[in-house]
Amino acid sequence: MDSGVLFLCDHASPALPEAYGDLGLSPEHFTRHIAYDIGAAALTEQLAARFEAPALLTTYSRLLIDPNRGADDPTLVMRISDRALIPGNARIDEAEVAARRELYWQPYRDAIGDTARAMQAAGAVPALVSIHSFTPVWRGSQRPWEAAILWDCDERLARPLLQALRAQGIETGDNEPYDGALRGDTMFDQGTLPGLPHVLIEIRQDLVAAPQGVAEWSERLTAALGPVLTAPQAHQIHHYPSRAATHAELAKLREPNT
Repeated sequence: MDSGVLFLCDHASPALPEAYGDLGLSPEHFTRHIAYDIGAAALTEQLAARFEAPALLTTYSRLLIDPNRGADDPTLVMRISDRALIPGNARIDEAEVAARRELYWQPYRDAIGDTARAMQAAGAVPALVSIHSFTPVWRGSQRPWEAAILWDCDERLARPLLQALRAQGIETGDNEPYDGALRGDTMFDQGTLPGLPHVLIEIRQDLVAAPQGVAEWSERLTAALGPVLTAPQAHQIHHYPSRAATHAELAKLREPNT
Protein backbone atom coordinates (compact mmCIF):
# COMPACT_ATOMS: atom_id res chain seq x y z
CA MET A 1 0.00 0.00 0.00
CA ASP A 2 1.11 3.60 -0.59
CA SER A 3 -0.55 5.32 2.33
CA GLY A 4 1.05 8.75 2.13
CA VAL A 5 3.18 8.41 5.26
CA LEU A 6 6.81 9.32 5.86
CA PHE A 7 8.46 7.42 8.70
CA LEU A 8 11.26 9.06 10.68
CA CYS A 9 13.79 7.79 13.19
CA ASP A 10 15.71 10.57 14.94
CA HIS A 11 17.90 8.32 17.09
CA ALA A 12 18.54 5.38 14.80
CA SER A 13 22.25 4.67 15.26
CA PRO A 14 24.96 4.55 17.93
CA ALA A 15 27.70 5.18 15.34
CA LEU A 16 30.11 8.12 15.30
CA PRO A 17 32.08 9.66 12.44
CA GLU A 18 35.65 8.32 12.39
CA ALA A 19 37.09 11.74 13.17
CA TYR A 20 35.36 11.77 16.57
CA GLY A 21 36.64 8.42 17.75
CA ASP A 22 34.62 7.32 20.75
CA LEU A 23 34.21 10.78 22.35
CA GLY A 24 36.23 9.39 25.26
CA LEU A 25 33.56 6.85 26.18
CA SER A 26 33.90 3.12 26.77
CA PRO A 27 32.18 0.69 24.35
CA GLU A 28 29.33 -0.17 26.71
CA HIS A 29 28.02 3.38 26.53
CA PHE A 30 27.22 2.85 22.86
CA THR A 31 24.87 0.00 23.74
CA ARG A 32 22.81 2.27 26.01
CA HIS A 33 19.91 4.61 25.40
CA ILE A 34 22.21 7.60 25.74
CA ALA A 35 23.69 6.70 22.33
CA TYR A 36 20.52 5.78 20.41
CA ASP A 37 16.93 4.57 20.71
CA ILE A 38 17.19 0.82 21.11
CA GLY A 39 14.97 -1.04 18.63
CA ALA A 40 13.69 2.12 16.93
CA ALA A 41 15.60 1.75 13.65
CA ALA A 42 14.49 -1.85 13.04
CA LEU A 43 10.90 -0.96 13.92
CA THR A 44 10.95 2.04 11.59
CA GLU A 45 12.27 -0.06 8.72
CA GLN A 46 9.65 -2.76 9.24
CA LEU A 47 6.82 -0.22 9.34
CA ALA A 48 8.08 1.46 6.19
CA ALA A 49 8.14 -1.92 4.45
CA ARG A 50 4.64 -2.80 5.60
CA PHE A 51 3.21 0.52 4.39
CA GLU A 52 5.43 0.66 1.29
CA ALA A 53 6.46 4.09 2.51
CA PRO A 54 9.71 6.08 2.57
CA ALA A 55 11.71 6.30 5.79
CA LEU A 56 14.48 8.61 6.88
CA LEU A 57 16.83 7.39 9.62
CA THR A 58 19.73 9.27 11.13
CA THR A 59 23.28 8.02 10.57
CA TYR A 60 25.07 9.04 13.77
CA SER A 61 24.59 8.88 17.50
CA ARG A 62 22.71 11.43 19.53
CA LEU A 63 25.95 11.68 21.55
CA LEU A 64 27.44 13.61 18.63
CA ILE A 65 24.44 15.89 18.19
CA ASP A 66 20.76 15.31 18.86
CA PRO A 67 18.69 15.52 15.64
CA ASN A 68 15.50 15.89 17.71
CA ARG A 69 16.57 19.10 19.43
CA GLY A 70 16.13 22.63 18.19
CA ALA A 71 19.07 24.36 16.56
CA ASP A 72 19.57 26.61 19.60
CA ASP A 73 18.59 24.08 22.27
CA PRO A 74 21.21 23.91 25.07
CA THR A 75 20.92 20.09 25.00
CA LEU A 76 21.69 19.89 21.27
CA VAL A 77 25.13 18.54 22.19
CA MET A 78 25.02 16.83 25.57
CA ARG A 79 27.93 17.18 28.00
CA ILE A 80 26.35 14.78 30.48
CA SER A 81 23.66 12.22 29.65
CA ASP A 82 21.96 10.09 32.30
CA ARG A 83 24.84 10.78 34.70
CA ALA A 84 27.49 9.77 32.13
CA LEU A 85 30.09 12.45 31.41
CA ILE A 86 30.90 12.68 27.70
CA PRO A 87 34.56 13.77 27.59
CA GLY A 88 34.54 14.60 23.89
CA ASN A 89 31.69 17.06 24.42
CA ALA A 90 32.61 18.50 27.79
CA ARG A 91 34.69 21.45 26.61
CA ILE A 92 33.61 22.08 23.03
CA ASP A 93 32.95 25.67 21.97
CA GLU A 94 30.15 27.21 19.93
CA ALA A 95 32.19 26.89 16.73
CA GLU A 96 32.31 23.11 17.15
CA VAL A 97 28.60 22.96 17.93
CA ALA A 98 27.92 24.99 14.78
CA ALA A 99 30.12 22.69 12.70
CA ARG A 100 28.31 19.59 13.95
CA ARG A 101 24.98 21.27 13.35
CA GLU A 102 25.89 22.06 9.75
CA LEU A 103 27.36 18.62 8.98
CA TYR A 104 25.16 16.22 10.95
CA TRP A 105 21.96 17.99 12.05
CA GLN A 106 20.88 20.21 9.16
CA PRO A 107 21.10 17.55 6.40
CA TYR A 108 18.59 15.35 8.25
CA ARG A 109 16.15 18.22 8.71
CA ASP A 110 16.59 19.22 5.07
CA ALA A 111 15.98 15.66 3.91
CA ILE A 112 12.68 15.52 5.80
CA GLY A 113 11.47 18.79 4.33
CA ASP A 114 12.59 17.87 0.81
CA THR A 115 10.97 14.43 0.96
CA ALA A 116 7.70 15.75 2.39
CA ARG A 117 7.49 18.43 -0.32
CA ALA A 118 8.24 15.88 -3.03
CA MET A 119 5.48 13.62 -1.71
CA GLN A 120 3.06 16.52 -1.65
CA ALA A 121 4.02 17.54 -5.18
CA ALA A 122 3.36 13.96 -6.29
CA GLY A 123 -0.23 14.30 -5.18
CA ALA A 124 -0.71 13.69 -1.46
CA VAL A 125 0.00 15.58 1.74
CA PRO A 126 2.16 13.18 3.78
CA ALA A 127 1.63 12.26 7.41
CA LEU A 128 4.82 12.24 9.48
CA VAL A 129 5.29 9.37 11.94
CA SER A 130 8.41 9.49 14.11
CA ILE A 131 9.50 6.32 15.92
CA HIS A 132 11.38 6.47 19.25
CA SER A 133 11.93 4.20 22.24
CA PHE A 134 12.20 4.91 25.97
CA THR A 135 13.89 3.21 28.90
CA PRO A 136 11.79 0.91 31.13
CA VAL A 137 13.35 2.42 34.26
CA TRP A 138 14.32 6.04 34.84
CA ARG A 139 16.29 7.05 37.92
CA GLY A 140 15.05 4.07 39.89
CA SER A 141 11.38 4.36 38.91
CA GLN A 142 9.69 1.70 36.78
CA ARG A 143 7.75 3.17 33.89
CA PRO A 144 4.33 1.50 33.52
CA TRP A 145 3.71 2.34 29.86
CA GLU A 146 4.37 -0.05 27.02
CA ALA A 147 4.02 2.69 24.43
CA ALA A 148 3.44 6.41 24.34
CA ILE A 149 1.99 8.96 21.94
CA LEU A 150 3.62 12.38 22.02
CA TRP A 151 1.97 15.38 20.41
CA ASP A 152 1.54 19.13 20.71
CA CYS A 153 -1.88 20.41 19.58
CA ASP A 154 -2.44 18.56 16.29
CA GLU A 155 -4.63 15.65 17.37
CA ARG A 156 -5.41 14.25 13.90
CA LEU A 157 -3.11 11.24 14.26
CA ALA A 158 -2.53 11.28 18.00
CA ARG A 159 -6.09 10.90 19.32
CA PRO A 160 -7.21 8.01 17.12
CA LEU A 161 -3.85 6.28 17.50
CA LEU A 162 -4.10 6.48 21.28
CA GLN A 163 -7.57 4.97 21.12
CA ALA A 164 -6.47 2.21 18.75
CA LEU A 165 -3.49 1.16 20.88
CA ARG A 166 -5.51 1.20 24.09
CA ALA A 167 -8.20 -0.86 22.37
CA GLN A 168 -5.49 -3.49 21.81
CA GLY A 169 -4.94 -3.56 25.56
CA ILE A 170 -1.63 -1.69 25.34
CA GLU A 171 -0.77 0.55 28.30
CA THR A 172 -0.22 3.76 26.33
CA GLY A 173 0.94 7.08 27.73
CA ASP A 174 -0.59 10.32 26.46
CA ASN A 175 2.36 12.71 26.43
CA GLU A 176 4.01 10.46 29.01
CA PRO A 177 6.81 9.84 29.87
CA TYR A 178 7.65 12.91 27.75
CA ASP A 179 5.71 15.92 26.54
CA GLY A 180 5.37 16.27 22.77
CA ALA A 181 5.37 20.07 22.83
CA LEU A 182 9.02 20.95 22.33
CA ARG A 183 9.91 24.02 20.34
CA GLY A 184 12.43 23.30 17.61
CA ASP A 185 12.21 19.50 17.77
CA THR A 186 11.69 17.48 14.60
CA MET A 187 7.92 17.37 14.88
CA PHE A 188 7.70 21.08 15.64
CA ASP A 189 9.82 22.15 12.67
CA GLN A 190 8.63 19.57 10.15
CA GLY A 191 5.03 19.04 11.31
CA THR A 192 3.68 21.95 13.33
CA LEU A 193 5.18 24.78 11.27
CA PRO A 194 4.21 23.50 7.79
CA GLY A 195 0.88 22.15 9.07
CA LEU A 196 1.49 18.49 8.21
CA PRO A 197 -0.29 15.76 10.21
CA HIS A 198 2.25 14.27 12.55
CA VAL A 199 2.79 12.12 15.62
CA LEU A 200 5.67 10.74 17.65
CA ILE A 201 5.39 7.13 18.82
CA GLU A 202 7.51 5.80 21.69
CA ILE A 203 7.88 2.09 22.51
CA ARG A 204 9.46 0.84 25.72
CA GLN A 205 12.94 -0.40 24.89
CA ASP A 206 12.78 -3.80 26.55
CA LEU A 207 9.84 -4.64 24.28
CA VAL A 208 11.75 -3.96 21.04
CA ALA A 209 15.30 -4.90 22.00
CA ALA A 210 15.09 -8.25 20.16
CA PRO A 211 13.87 -9.08 16.63
CA GLN A 212 10.79 -10.92 17.88
CA GLY A 213 9.66 -7.87 19.84
CA VAL A 214 10.24 -5.61 16.83
CA ALA A 215 8.11 -7.90 14.67
CA GLU A 216 5.32 -7.97 17.25
CA TRP A 217 5.25 -4.19 17.61
CA SER A 218 5.42 -3.71 13.87
CA GLU A 219 2.24 -5.78 13.58
CA ARG A 220 0.52 -3.91 16.41
CA LEU A 221 1.40 -0.49 15.06
CA THR A 222 0.40 -1.45 11.53
CA ALA A 223 -3.02 -2.50 12.80
CA ALA A 224 -3.40 0.76 14.72
CA LEU A 225 -1.94 3.10 12.10
CA GLY A 226 -3.66 1.66 9.04
CA PRO A 227 -7.16 3.04 9.67
CA VAL A 228 -5.76 6.32 11.02
CA LEU A 229 -3.85 6.94 7.80
CA THR A 230 -6.88 6.31 5.60
CA ALA A 231 -8.79 9.24 7.11
CA PRO A 232 -8.91 12.38 4.91
CA GLN A 233 -7.70 14.54 7.80
CA ALA A 234 -4.43 12.58 7.82
CA HIS A 235 -3.54 14.13 4.47
CA GLN A 236 -4.49 17.79 4.80
CA ILE A 237 -2.54 20.91 5.62
CA HIS A 238 -3.84 22.55 8.76
CA HIS A 239 -2.08 24.96 11.10
CA TYR A 240 -2.82 24.36 14.74
CA PRO A 241 -1.78 26.49 17.71
CA SER A 242 1.16 25.19 19.67
CA ARG A 243 1.91 24.78 23.34
CA ALA A 244 5.59 25.24 22.47
CA ALA A 245 5.27 28.70 20.89
CA THR A 246 2.93 31.67 20.96
CA HIS A 247 0.74 32.61 17.99
CA ALA A 248 3.02 35.53 17.17
CA GLU A 249 6.11 33.33 17.35
CA LEU A 250 4.52 30.73 15.08
CA ALA A 251 3.60 33.39 12.54
CA LYS A 252 7.17 34.69 12.56
CA LEU A 253 8.68 31.21 12.31
CA ARG A 254 6.45 30.35 9.35
CA GLU A 255 7.43 33.41 7.34
CA PRO A 256 10.20 31.69 5.29
CA ASN A 257 7.80 28.86 4.37
CA THR A 258 4.89 30.99 3.18
